[in-house]
Amino acid sequence: MNPLSPARRTLRTAAAAAAALIAATGCGARVEEDPAQALAGSTATVHRCGEEVEYTLPQRAVVYEGGSADKMFALGLTDHVLGYVMPPANPPVSESPWAAEYEKVEFLSDDLLNRELVVDAGADFVVAGWNSGFSDQRGITPEILDKLGIQSFMHTESCFNYPGHPERMAPFEALYTDMERLGEIFGVQDRAAELVEDYRARVEAVRAQAPEGEPMRVFLYDSGTDRPFTAGSQVPPDDIIRFAGGENIFGDLDERWTQAGWEAVVAARPEVIVVLDYGDQAAEDKIGFLTSLPALSGVPAVEEENFFVLNYNEGISGPRNIDGLERFAEYLRELDRPRALDNTAQVGAQ
Repeated sequence: MNPLSPARRTLRTAAAAAAALIAATGCGARVEEDPAQALAGSTATVHRCGEEVEYTLPQRAVVYEGGSADKMFALGLTDHVLGYVMPPANPPVSESPWAAEYEKVEFLSDDLLNRELVVDAGADFVVAGWNSGFSDQRGITPEILDKLGIQSFMHTESCFNYPGHPERMAPFEALYTDMERLGEIFGVQDRAAELVEDYRARVEAVRAQAPEGEPMRVFLYDSGTDRPFTAGSQVPPDDIIRFAGGENIFGDLDERWTQAGWEAVVAARPEVIVVLDYGDQAAEDKIGFLTSLPALSGVPAVEEENFFVLNYNEGISGPRNIDGLERFAEYLRELDRPRALDNTAQVGAQ
C-alpha cells in the first residue's frame, strides 16, 4: 500500500456472517460465502486527493469515461458497476480489452457527467477525474455529491490542480495508487496488489530496453490549429514518452493538458510526433493538418514522417497506459535501429 494512501477496513458484519456460516456447516450444509455480501456494511478510510474519506462498500457505481471503467473492470468489480457515461469523443467501448464487461452494465449517457444523471440513476459511488468529469461549472463535485449522500472517487492524476485538496504524484504512480485505493474501498486488495506488481514489471521491462544515447525529442499533439493543445508533465503521456526512451518537448511545463505555441514546437525540433486519437477528427486528419503547416515543414518528425497514434484511453489515466507505453516503446526501438545501422556504416566508411 502506498504510504500516502492509508486505509483501514472495519467489518461490522463479520461476527454475524461467521455465526451464520458455523450454523449452516453444523447442519451438514456446504456454504460458499459471497465476498460482496460478507463485506456489506463495511467501511474503508482512503485518501481522495489528499483528504481522508470514509467509504461504505459501493454497490451502484457510475463510471465516467474509459479510464474509470477500465480500473473497475480490471479489479473484477463489474458487479458493483451500475453503468457508464461515455461522451461521443471517446473511442467505442467495443475496442476495449473489457468490452465484454461493458455489455454487462448499463450505458447511461453520451453526455458530459452531471449531477442530474447521477441522481436519477440512483448511484451510490461515482468515479471520474477533475475537470474532465467532476466540474464546478456543471455543478458536480465531490463536495456536492457528499451532501447528497453519494460517494465519489477522483483519479489521483487529476488531483494536481484540484482546489482545496491537491495531491501531486507522477502519472504512473497515480495509476498504481488508484488501483490500490479502489482495492481498499471494495475489499479486493490482493487483486489490486497483483495488478500493480504486473504493471510495474511491464514498465521496468520497457525501460530496460530503451534505446541508448540521447532521448528522441517527442511532441504530443492533442488538437488545436491556432495553438496546439499538448501534454505537460502531469499526465500519463509524459511518463509514456520518458519510460519508452523519449523526451517530451513540453515536459518542463508543470501542467496537465495545456496549450503551447507553434513557435516553441518548431524551436524544439521534435523527431517524433505522437497524435492522440479521439473525437470527431480522425488521427489521419490530424496528421494531414500537421504536414500541411508550412512552419513545421522543416521539423525532423514531419520530414521523416515519424507519427505515432496513441489511443485516447492509452493517454488518460487507466490500465491501458501500460499498453500505450509498450506500443510506443516498440515504435521508438524500431526507429532507433536504422539510425544505429546508419551510424555503424558511417564509422566503417571512415
